Amino acid sequence: MLLTKFDPMKEFRDLEKRMESAFKFPEHGDIANVSGFTPSVNTREGEYAYHVEVDLPGVKKDDIKVDIKDNVLTISGERKTKKEVKEKDYYKMESSYGKFQRSFTLPDSTDVENVEANSKDGVLEVVIPKLKKEKKETKQIKVK
Repeated sequence: MLLTKFDPMKEFRDLEKRMESAFKFPEHGDIANVSGFTPSVNTREGEYAYHVEVDLPGVKKDDIKVDIKDNVLTISGERKTKKEVKEKDYYKMESSYGKFQRSFTLPDSTDVENVEANSKDGVLEVVIPKLKKEKKETKQIKVK
């Protein structure tokens, strides 16, 4: 009689290995399925404006939409990529598409009428000017 040790987690590990082999992710630089594409964002505050930089490699300017509604900045769009390889003995074409959307609540001190957005080399920069604060004089209140 052969004795085997019972391992209750073996089935889960086997399932995990099968899932990894079924959904292998390409190496960095390869075209990936971008259905879950979430661009990375850097934000910073300058003296006169807020800056939002979004990494959008492979996204054309025409596929980017920047909106402001109710003091919420929304950056959305779609990334479409095609990779075509023609060799002597085979032909391969890979296409991937993915929509993305990122939203940011803006402070009340922003000038939403003068927001600018520029896209260059796969980086979108949105500049949100601050409202100019007027220096108010201190008003003395007489205590009665």
